[in-house]
Amino acid sequence: MEALNIVHGMATVLSDPITIVFIFLGVFAGVFVGALPGLTATTGCALLLPFTFGHEPLQGILMLVGVFCGGIYGGSLSAILLRTPGTPAAAATMIDGFPMSERGEAGRAIGLATVASFAGGIIGAFVMTLLAPKLAAIGLAFGPPEFFALTLFGLAMIVAVSADSLMLGVLAAAIGMWITTIGFDPIAGSSRYTFGVRNLLGGVELIPILVGLFGVTQVFLRSEKLLVFPKSARGETYLPTWADLVLTKWTAVKSALIGVFVGSVPGAGCDIAAFAAYSELKRSEGPESDLGQGNPKGIVAPEAANNAATSGALIPMLSLGVPGDAVTAVLLGALTIHGFEPGPVFFTTNLDLIYALFAGVILAQLALLIVGLSLTGVFARLIRIDQRVMIPVIMFLCMIGSYSVRYSVFDMFVALLFGCIGFLFEKTRIPLSPMLLGVVLGTLSEQNLRRSLIMSHGDLLIFIQRPVSLLLICGAILAIALMLLRGRSKTPRSQ
Repeated sequence: MEALNIVHGMATVLSDPITIVFIFLGVFAGVFVGALPGLTATTGCALLLPFTFGHEPLQGILMLVGVFCGGIYGGSLSAILLRTPGTPAAAATMIDGFPMSERGEAGRAIGLATVASFAGGIIGAFVMTLLAPKLAAIGLAFGPPEFFALTLFGLAMIVAVSADSLMLGVLAAAIGMWITTIGFDPIAGSSRYTFGVRNLLGGVELIPILVGLFGVTQVFLRSEKLLVFPKSARGETYLPTWADLVLTKWTAVKSALIGVFVGSVPGAGCDIAAFAAYSELKRSEGPESDLGQGNPKGIVAPEAANNAATSGALIPMLSLGVPGDAVTAVLLGALTIHGFEPGPVFFTTNLDLIYALFAGVILAQLALLIVGLSLTGVFARLIRIDQRVMIPVIMFLCMIGSYSVRYSVFDMFVALLFGCIGFLFEKTRIPLSPMLLGVVLGTLSEQNLRRSLIMSHGDLLIFIQRPVSLLLICGAILAIALMLLRGRSKTPRSQ
């Protein structure tokens, strides 16, 4: 049945040339943004999200999916050429990628990264196609207590993974959830925290928040210290040899499976998937291996894993409505803005759209392979654009994107405000991801908490009397406990 659905979804996408163009544009923009150190796939999606308005939802969403896939791959270009990972997910690629570049094999290294990214992405997309509908079928049995526990689990996981300090992570998530309470109460209908400002009656728009946190913040950070890129070795070709492909094929498959599994855990993300695959490669290769000295497998493992993780992160977002990482939180916001509510019911009410999205993810990987192999030399030159030119362009896109939501100058000031908040958070090492997830999940969490309490007449025991909600709450507690134990183990013992 899934095979017929995916064929129908593929036909839907291929029958619309504009959708295909949007996928290629998204991949191109994602590779460019990902290759620029400091900018991430999240930044690219946040910047381009406003430009999806006025287009068909499928076209806009698949463009953002292309940005996601392209952005994760793009980070490997600067990691290999400049020894500066464009994204956190490319940090593991740099370990073996840059030594190959120094040997004059930059083209070979980039070719390996491109093919590995494609292979990992394709494997991840097929795993997503198989698992997401089954997970959604389980989610259909969820009630308000289970959904509240699920949002709690998602927040706990991202706090545990992305924050060095539990208190800072909880603080960021709490601020994000508080922001969602501004405006009308979704159940009682009364206004909250508007302070007499009419523009806040409908709440704070998601787009200016995203643009501010991930676009304007980067403008401030990059203005503080302009990057100067060193010269790097250039390869004559960006195609790996047949011997390279034979040598690394099983590494790619194993790493892709690791990536899609790690990516599906809320809060884990592509960077953790890449390092998990690299760690497994080091274990399997043994202490005598030449990993870290330009081993091709050291490029293939993290690149296959981090691109497979993009599909893994989409699994909980589409099937349960809980983002797997910051980028899928933006994609969740995009679907919501376009009138859809991801979750178990999404698979019954929008089945055609779901499988068109699955097909679009597969096509995005093909677009990545084509763009990566044909335009890598162009990107290698583009990433050396003078930062004094790039910073004003990014700021201009931030302001235009914020204004275009409601054609409101107020939203431009909201983006600037959240840019200042993001800059302050970066300087004080408060993580942005928990805040973003708090903003995205805040309304869902509040509504299901209050509905659960209405069902139980105010009895909090309802959350531990139902097996699934109890299991999810225990998982959240375990994630926080493991973080506390990890922090304690890093603290030096007093003499």
